[in-house]
Amino acid sequence: MPSIVTLISGRGSNFEAIVKTAQKEQWPVTFTGVIANHYAAKGLDFARSQGIPAFAIEHREHATRESFDAALIQKIDELGADLVVLAGFMRILTPGFIRHFEGRLMNIHPALLPAFPGLHTHERALEAGVAEHGASVHFVTEGVDEGPIICQASVPVLPGDDPNSLAARVLAAEHQIYPRAVKWFLDGRLRIEGNQVQVKPPESQLIKL
Repeated sequence: MPSIVTLISGRGSNFEAIVKTAQKEQWPVTFTGVIANHYAAKGLDFARSQGIPAFAIEHREHATRESFDAALIQKIDELGADLVVLAGFMRILTPGFIRHFEGRLMNIHPALLPAFPGLHTHERALEAGVAEHGASVHFVTEGVDEGPIICQASVPVLPGDDPNSLAARVLAAEHQIYPRAVKWFLDGRLRIEGNQVQVKPPESQLIKL
């Protein structure tokens, strides 16, 4: 049975959405662990409530990113992971970490990549005056938010939107597409071709909400 390890920094709402979808749809998968980069991450409580092993590796206790990532790699490998899911993990990962999990490291970003990589995406979308905003699930590569896109969801930018109202709609979209992308991976349906991801058999990789 395939296994998933999830990395979080806060409440882990996308992790919760994936777990609940897996339970509802009875996926043949094991959530072998959740790791947070600090002890106070609320998502650890949800993991424990579901019987999922929960761990904290405090990044402030490591002198360098390399040291912290080495500790992460060791723990993930101990737990066993066919897929590593980043669910609001607010750390820039080192190239060594990314290479170690190449092709099985997935992230979600609150924008329609390649638009608005990095931080403050909702504010930037509003400042740019775009008509649509959204979220993207992608494989992680060494370029920040540059990895092959698995699927996306778009939401309209409404008159009167502020960053909070827009963020709420985008988060709801994230909760729809992240479980979908994970299930595609577990079912062996994803093919990376260059910087593109193909779903086999074909299925829409963009949903409009």
